[in-house]
Amino acid sequence: MTGPTFRPLPKGIYTPLPTFFTPTEDLDLAAFASHVKFVATAGTVPVVAGSAGEAAHLSPSERIALIQTARQTLDSCGLNDMPIVTGVGAPSTRETVQLAKQAKEAGADYGMVIPPGYYAGALQANGSEALKKFFVDVAEASPLPIIVYNFPGVSAGIDLDSDLIVDVVRSSANVVGVKLTCASVGKITRINAIVNSEEFRAQYPRLNPESEFRIIDGYIDILLPSIASGAAGAISGLPNLVPRTCVKLWELSNSGTGTPEYREAQQLQNRIALVDGLLQKIGFSGMKMLLHKKFGYSALPRRPLLPSREDLGDEWIRNPLLVSLIEEEEKLVSMS
Repeated sequence: MTGPTFRPLPKGIYTPLPTFFTPTEDLDLAAFASHVKFVATAGTVPVVAGSAGEAAHLSPSERIALIQTARQTLDSCGLNDMPIVTGVGAPSTRETVQLAKQAKEAGADYGMVIPPGYYAGALQANGSEALKKFFVDVAEASPLPIIVYNFPGVSAGIDLDSDLIVDVVRSSANVVGVKLTCASVGKITRINAIVNSEEFRAQYPRLNPESEFRIIDGYIDILLPSIASGAAGAISGLPNLVPRTCVKLWELSNSGTGTPEYREAQQLQNRIALVDGLLQKIGFSGMKMLLHKKFGYSALPRRPLLPSREDLGDEWIRNPLLVSLIEEEEKLVSMS
């Protein structure tokens, strides 16, 4: 009897998938499956039940349904080797571990864990020892490899510094990556300088010794400098709209400085940064409205979040900068 297939955590572009709801706030799994196919066949890795997926509004059974739907969709598209990253963070260590175990059974390949923000003050007291222990305890008990997720904006301002992240990696071989939604290129550089050094890897071998520790940038508007500092990719909302264009930026950015491709990467990075700036302002509800305008999915978030206004959605989808990227995407689709 063979064991489960190991799907390595790849370098590249990751798409944090929204969770779509019906007018009665039930999961719209048909829309979700359609969107998984759209982003995955374009070459991006799906991230299920993260911040953009309104994980805080989902029950454990709903998270499982999303993972199962994503896995079934990927397999039906012939993307059997494509991994699924899923948010498993919860307010307590116990619940986070339970979610990780359930996610593994449902078909997830990696668990992404955000700091629990409800008791942020207590977790950051005494040198953040409780915070470090939270991540290590989860990683040691989880059947899924763990990605530490730093996003101060949705975790009561908790901002994991590079020293703490390195300490967590040092303490558990099951921590295989970090997502940094804090726009700190310096943090990427510091973590990479230590964790992916030959000395560190010799002293603390990873889950897969042939694979580097993955540092994933949380903003695609700084992808080019992030790669230069050691980032292995980006998890960004923009690939929900133009996944192939974002993959193109990743490929061009890895072409080597001084080449025509790298100069093209600089130009595309500028265009993408301007559009990503718009998306950061309109938030999760705004992204859902844009996807509603482009694909017809429901624009409804779960209450207490309110949907964005239709007239604003019309204004956003006609933004010349976004229109230009969508036209770029359509060209890439026609070439595929």
